[in-house]
Amino acid sequence: MKLIFTNKGKNAIENFKNDELIEVFSRYSKTLMKKYDLVMSVPEESNHNIVEEGTLKVKLEDVKCDVDTFFKELARDVKVPLKKRIVVGETLDNVFKTEVIK
Repeated sequence: MKLIFTNKGKNAIENFKNDELIEVFSRYSKTLMKKYDLVMSVPEESNHNIVEEGTLKVKLEDVKCDVDTFFKELARDVKVPLKKRIVVGETLDNVFKTEVIK
């Protein structure tokens, strides 16, 4: 899967380093995997320039749940750390949209 950041999502991730973004998405997805029956990983080798590309590539395995619902919750959860670094007064609605890649 490819997570494509929205314009506001791009503005928020500009304040992070690549490894910080991988850590945030890995940590929050790990928490959600306790609730959803799937395995998601964020491979470092596929995500060298997250901010420049405006995308984050994730790997899904053993999917036995509604992927759309999982990513909606993930987007909601990752807003927490992203909001902490955006400009005061700026809102953060949708962080990313998903796209299936093979």
